[in-house]
Amino acid sequence: MDKTFEPAAVEARVAAAWAEAEAFKAGRKSRADAPGFCIVIPPPNVTGSLHIGHALNNTLQDVLCRYWRMKGRDVLWQPGTDHAGIATQMMVEKKLASETPPRNRRDMGREAFLDEVWKWKEESGGTIINQLKRLGATCDWSRERFTMGNRADGEAGQMPQAVLKVFVDLYNTEVDGKRMIYKDRRLVNWDPKLLTAISDLEVEQREVKGSFKWERNPKDGSEAVPLDFDALFKLLDKQPGGHMYYFDYPLVDDQGNATGEVITIATTRPETMLGDGAVAVHPDNATLGWMIGKRVRLPLVDRLIPVIADTYADPEKGTGAVKITAAHDFNDYEVGKRHNVPLINLFTAEARMLAGEAFGGNEIEEADVPRQYWGLDRYDCRKAVIADLHALGLLAKIEPHTHMVPHGDRSGVVIEPWLTEQWYMNVKPLAEKAMAAVRAGQTNFIPKEREKIFFN
Repeated sequence: MDKTFEPAAVEARVAAAWAEAEAFKAGRKSRADAPGFCIVIPPPNVTGSLHIGHALNNTLQDVLCRYWRMKGRDVLWQPGTDHAGIATQMMVEKKLASETPPRNRRDMGREAFLDEVWKWKEESGGTIINQLKRLGATCDWSRERFTMGNRADGEAGQMPQAVLKVFVDLYNTEVDGKRMIYKDRRLVNWDPKLLTAISDLEVEQREVKGSFKWERNPKDGSEAVPLDFDALFKLLDKQPGGHMYYFDYPLVDDQGNATGEVITIATTRPETMLGDGAVAVHPDNATLGWMIGKRVRLPLVDRLIPVIADTYADPEKGTGAVKITAAHDFNDYEVGKRHNVPLINLFTAEARMLAGEAFGGNEIEEADVPRQYWGLDRYDCRKAVIADLHALGLLAKIEPHTHMVPHGDRSGVVIEPWLTEQWYMNVKPLAEKAMAAVRAGQTNFIPKEREKIFFN
């Protein structure tokens, strides 16, 4: 016997012997009357190769399958791989970009790019399955599946057909008058580079710090200095975030005429002020409370918007007044629902300013968004809005502001809250059934205290 174990010399030989003997095949005649035991492998994404987390996860499943197989059960450990659309697309795009000459999906066109994706799937998927075999995973390899089906099957493949059937069944199923699958328009985490909605788990919060400071009327009594736009914009080109901007919104009377008074708001995203639908003040704010119920004229856009009372506006933060841009901020969206604030979308899918379009509860006229901003990138628009408000004498100050900014974990770009129509799953009825099973003792957690985490 060799002094040290050499896995490479053993793994392939043993795996081949197991495969020839159909050692892990479910449904064998010898176990025709045996009770079944089944695990569906959480399918690894075809984005390269397995990592140590997969090895641990699959080892635990393998232990269970081997145990019940030895206990006489007819065991099926169902193997498969997952398509992971966005991640796979990124891997293929990186591969194409590294070629000489480099290629990209937009120049290639959809069909040619799909060819490359399928090539990647065959290569990466084969690597993953072979790794699982070398690890000794006791799957029934004759039943291997891919979530998008085999390419030759097309839309008629088993997996796509199964997905379609379940989707339609759930869409046609109602619980308490609500479909199990339904379409709704809501704010989502939108990646303007990958052009897709992403989950909260795919968002990285990165700390952003600024360094620029300017005041129209310095509190220390010193003489005001001109705003150095060149220095500010060079800084913003390197890092768009990291600053708080203070703007004055002029109050108007019942006839819409300026009263000479202003309400100052603070924001880290000046470009979104073009979509403001209200200004919020805490109902108990002793300083600003008298403004509740009045209206302000939204600068640059020339739209009259109300000052509303909402506890979301913290009197101790910023100026005590908060601009409400219901279509571009998750917190503002909730405030907007409470007060019927219009949803005014400003961006295209690539985070460029729309040509005066809007959608939501209330549509606005095309001329409502100034034409000089149409088609601008969000950060170019930010600079333009700052400059234009300064020219109107409405920019009060700029301060460095350290805060967390959401970035896409794959694309690395800043995520935008964006109003889109998406499919949603009504999971509450399913969750209630799962919790009922635990409470009835049909499902047991070991240790017992893990039940609390499950219920949460």
